[in-house]
Order: sequence, then structure tokens, then C-alpha cells
Amino acid sequence: MTNTTSTTEPVLGGAAGAAAPAPDVTGATGRTRASRPNGRNERDGRTGRKRRRAAWGVMSTREKVLRYVLLVVVLFITIGPFLWQLSTSLKGTGEDIYTANPSFIPTQPTFGNYLRVGEAIPVFGYIGNSLVVAAIDVLGNIVFATLAGFALARLQWRFRKAVLGLFLATLVLPGEATIISQFVTVKDLGLADSLVGVALPGMIAALNVLLMFNAFRQIPEEIDQAAVMDGANALQRLRYISLPAVQGTIAVIAIFSFIGAWDDFLWPLIVLQSPDKLTLTVGLQYLQGTFATDQRMIAAGTMIAFIPIAVIFSILQRFFFKGVEEGGVKG
Repeated sequence: MTNTTSTTEPVLGGAAGAAAPAPDVTGATGRTRASRPNGRNERDGRTGRKRRRAAWGVMSTREKVLRYVLLVVVLFITIGPFLWQLSTSLKGTGEDIYTANPSFIPTQPTFGNYLRVGEAIPVFGYIGNSLVVAAIDVLGNIVFATLAGFALARLQWRFRKAVLGLFLATLVLPGEATIISQFVTVKDLGLADSLVGVALPGMIAALNVLLMFNAFRQIPEEIDQAAVMDGANALQRLRYISLPAVQGTIAVIAIFSFIGAWDDFLWPLIVLQSPDKLTLTVGLQYLQGTFATDQRMIAAGTMIAFIPIAVIFSILQRFFFKGVEEGGVKG
């Protein structure tokens, strides 16, 4: 006889030799889906529509209209006074600029007002003085702010955090709070009534140091560590690794320093006494006092002072926006 061995294991809780029925996965899944045929799908549909509306970059028509209206208002507030000054500087003497309904476009355009500014004051001498002060401030901020920012961000030394806190604290103080001490210091150094004395306090600004500190901090530390292992010292790391990565921020500092030195009025007015050493912003006040009724000439002088700023910004515009990206994106 042939012995037959059963391979069926007894199931706990059931009769011996009876196999447990396999779970109906398909049926259960079908019943689960069938039990809620419409609820979740409908919610998913509504959620999908809401997600499509809230997608990045997708705006409704009303949002677009509101944004364009706000942009037009901001543009009018910022560009409007400049365009009005330009229009006034080009108007001839036969046009009434004080009428109740002034014309924005000159009916008798002329450049005679600009020539009269050159005849009334030594405008080119004032421009030269302002350029000297601006060049000293730009060069000083690029060099010293870069070195200070690199030392704060990439070097390890005692009291580094305390010095960084002092730079942050100086941003709270207004310039008028320290202007007397600055004047006493410049006078004791024998630099009063000189262009160097005008440029000296602005050769390094705390804000520019913090901008360079933030730019250097975006560079990954692994790069510096690899350079140190290769034998590079601090100056070599600054020259070959850090400086090429922060060119945009250096352009931002150059623009800010130039605008600050070019537009400064109070400090040059305090330091300078000789008429031939006045900067352009101070020298233009002679137009305000001598030709107070001729607003055309004053507007022409204002536009002359604006031209160098527009030229500098147009040259460094590409690097300026690159520097803004460097400060906003961590590398």
C-alpha cells in the first residue's frame, strides 16, 4: 500500500484539516472604493481646482490689474519728479512754469538753461571736486570693506563676534549724532577745508562691511578648507577664491559709495570754506540763492548733478543685480 502524507497544517481556531479561506483582496478593495464612490473623488476634484488656482505664477485677472495699478502709482511717485525737473530745465523763458495748467512737454525746448548754469557758477570745477571725493570713497570702501568683511566671515580670531556686533550697532546711530566728533577729528588731523577731509569719514561704511560679510559667508567652507590643505594663506584665499565670487557685491558697494559721496550735502558744507573747493551739491546752492526766481536754471543744475549717477549705474547695472542675487541666494 502506498502511504499518503497530508501536508496541510492544522489551523488554530478551526477544525483540523480545514484550510483558512484566502482573503478576497480584490473584493475588499472594490467594496472600499464602492463604499465611497463620490465623496473623495468630488473632494479631490475641488481640491485640484483650488490647487490649480493657487499654483505659483498663476494670477487671476483682478490680481493682474491690481498689480499693474500699483506699479503705475509707484512709477509715478518715483519717476514723476525727475521727469518734471527735466521738463522744466528744457523750457524756454517764454513759457510760464507757474501757470495753473502747466504743460509737461516744453513748447519751446532749449538747452540754454544748461549753458547759463555754466556761466553762473564754475560747475565743471565743482563736478571735478565731487568726482575726487567720490573716487576716494569708492576706492576706500572697496578695499577696506572687502578686507573687513573677509576677516569677519572667513577668518577665526578672538572677539570676532564682538566686532561684528559693533558694526551692527553703528547702523542704529544717525549720521548727525557723530558729525561733531568727525569734524573735530578731521580738524585735529589738519584736513579741514580739504577734499580729503570731506572723503575721509566715508571711506568705509558699516553697511558696506556687513554687505561684504554676508557675501563672503555664502561661499561654502569646504572650498576654504581645501585651499588650506593645499597650502594657501589668507591673502591667497581672498584673491583666488573669495574675490571672484563676490564681484557683484563689490559693484553694489561701488554704486552705493558713489551715490552717497556725490549726493552728500551737510558734511561738505561743514568742512569746506573755500569757494573753489566746494562740491557740486554745495555749489548748486548758489543758484538757489542768486537765481531763486529762475527755477529753470535750478532744474538744469539738478539734472547736471544727476547725469554722473545715471552713467555710473548704467555701466555697473549688470553687476549690481548680480550682487543682489549673491546676497539673496546662499551658495
